[in-house]
Amino acid sequence: MTPTDRGTIDYKDELVRKLIHLFSLSIPIIYYFIPKSTAAIILGSLAAFAITLDLTRYLSPQIGKVFYKLFGFLLRRHEIDSDKKNLNGATYVLLSAIFGVLVFPKIIFITAFSILIIGDTMAALIGRRFGKHKFLYKSFEGTLAFLISSSIVILFTPKIGYFYEEYIIGFVAAFVGAIIENVSSEYVDDNLSIPFAVGFTMWILYIIFLPNLELTLSRVPG
Repeated sequence: MTPTDRGTIDYKDELVRKLIHLFSLSIPIIYYFIPKSTAAIILGSLAAFAITLDLTRYLSPQIGKVFYKLFGFLLRRHEIDSDKKNLNGATYVLLSAIFGVLVFPKIIFITAFSILIIGDTMAALIGRRFGKHKFLYKSFEGTLAFLISSSIVILFTPKIGYFYEEYIIGFVAAFVGAIIENVSSEYVDDNLSIPFAVGFTMWILYIIFLPNLELTLSRVPG
């Protein structure tokens, strides 16, 4: 197998991973319509199951064999390291979702988590295929793809009053997310670092520029 063939296979695997990753966009969409308590119960249960399965695959060779046969092609190298026993990306997504729901106001979580899913997907696919210029730890093309796609997300995610400041806050947070995605590594999973960096950036900027604005979505379950 030539390096070109290996690169093609790797990119196809990444494409499959990111297409599955896009299904996680259902989390902020569904959360928009349901109460925080309901979302926390659902996500908490899913996260607990994912953690249990992740740990069990390391502790039980039989379960691990079945797990890797079904999902092995979706896992990166550091996610199958039996010495470090890292969690896989899907588990981190669920952990990020449950903690995000518990920590952030709904308006911020929906935006931050949507940026994670869309921005991270575009950064990976564009960066791997077209990335030629190094920027910080990854490629300029991938980071730019994150920023552009996340900025588009800002245009469509819900706002409190659709004030122009809310869009500026979102664009600044998208920029922060792009930088965090670039510098994240296998030691700091970007499924956690991106939404929390974006979320806290938005929250701080809301406090600074719109201090009297209540961060709740009207006519939507809290």
